[in-house]
Amino acid sequence: MPPVWPEEPGSRQKMLHLDLLVPDLAAAVREAVAAGATLAPEQPQDDVRVLLDPAGHPFCVFLQ
Repeated sequence: MPPVWPEEPGSRQKMLHLDLLVPDLAAAVREAVAAGATLAPEQPQDDVRVLLDPAGHPFCVFLQ
């Protein structure tokens, strides 16, 4: 069962927090999606994208 993101009290939490710095946010998102990730429905800010791996675990790409 994948964790819930954004986190909610009493829900399954993520196991780790992975942040990746990238020079081109749009290109990084395209590459991650092509590899099987999905863009999370909620995004915290303009220079960060939260993606979910194929198992549903969140990770973030940040504009460098």
